[in-house]
Amino acid sequence: MNELSLSAITLATGFGLLLIGMWGMLVRKHIIRIIIGFSLIDTGIHMIMVSLGYTRGGTAPIIDAAVERATAVNTVVDPIPSALVLTAIVIGLGITAVMLAYAVQIHTHKKTLSIDDCTDGKW
Repeated sequence: MNELSLSAITLATGFGLLLIGMWGMLVRKHIIRIIIGFSLIDTGIHMIMVSLGYTRGGTAPIIDAAVERATAVNTVVDPIPSALVLTAIVIGLGITAVMLAYAVQIHTHKKTLSIDDCTDGKW
């Protein structure tokens, strides 16, 4: 029996969160639920990026006596996806905070959080 690798499980979970978040954003009419859907998409994308940068049995990306230069490409973990994910987490947190602040302002002025009640734009 073939075992699933950790990166395959993380990749599948990331795609699952991405799909659940898309469904939540497209189907729901409540602003808070749409924000939660956005956060699920954000987390799913982070998991996908981490799983694509994972190297099974890889070591830290430090070239020294323990890792030869000739085999370093196949034996070390790529640090770029991890650094990008850390940056994306901070950006996603900031965007979520701004969306929640807008939701509070909408609720203050409209007394509702339904998208259907917020269609009176001044275009």
